[in-house]
Amino acid sequence: MGEKIDHVDGVTIEEAEHMLATRLWQNTAKVHFDATFREDGKRLIYGGHVISLARALSFNGLANAQMIAALNSGAHANPCFAGDTVRAWSEVLDKSETAAPGVGALRLRLVAAKHGAPQFALKGPDGKYLPDVLLDLDYWALVPM
Repeated sequence: MGEKIDHVDGVTIEEAEHMLATRLWQNTAKVHFDATFREDGKRLIYGGHVISLARALSFNGLANAQMIAALNSGAHANPCFAGDTVRAWSEVLDKSETAAPGVGALRLRLVAAKHGAPQFALKGPDGKYLPDVLLDLDYWALVPM
């Protein structure tokens, strides 16, 4: 437990790409599509898109985490906008045997951050998420033993 994995790769989110994905997930919130809806004129990236990107990035280092068995908790810590580059890292929180032969479970924390390489840090001294942290997801994944 406690091992931290830098998933190395990054993905820069493009305006049209996130809007298409958001429509596919049937999220019609105006803040994702209408640039005049926010005072800063930016379209907010749908949180489900950030989750999908982070999970896809996590395969570089956790390819054997084959199935998500449970979601324990999660937080969309800060907003994400087009032009942001999303990177991810994971921390192994716990492990468990299962009743299925050859199958174990890992409890993982998946963190998505924007801009630079992951620093393996979530929160500042004040207990609040750091400004570049986008997602903090705690889940169980099934893995071969």
